[in-house]
Amino acid sequence: MAALDLFGRRWSLRVVWELRAEPLGFRALQERCDAMSSSVLRQRLTELLEARLVRQLPDSTYALTDLGRAAHQALRPLDVWAERWATELTAGSGADSAEGPR
Repeated sequence: MAALDLFGRRWSLRVVWELRAEPLGFRALQERCDAMSSSVLRQRLTELLEARLVRQLPDSTYALTDLGRAAHQALRPLDVWAERWATELTAGSGADSAEGPR
């Protein structure tokens, strides 16, 4: 339940997502997160630091820890599903939409 609570907070997943490839500084991370407010970003980073999913490097950038990278990997199936969903939404009403719920 604690993980659901953490990831259910607005922007938490986005911060993990944006840090997946490389460490980022505060401003770069803020820009990649659609210019979220600095107070919200500070709060999310504090929560993710306390949860040991993110660490702050000596150069003041933020990076995923091993736990953070594992969390990102656990979320990969959701990313795959989201891409399929986006494709189907973009394609309009396809054959699957006529079938109804499964």
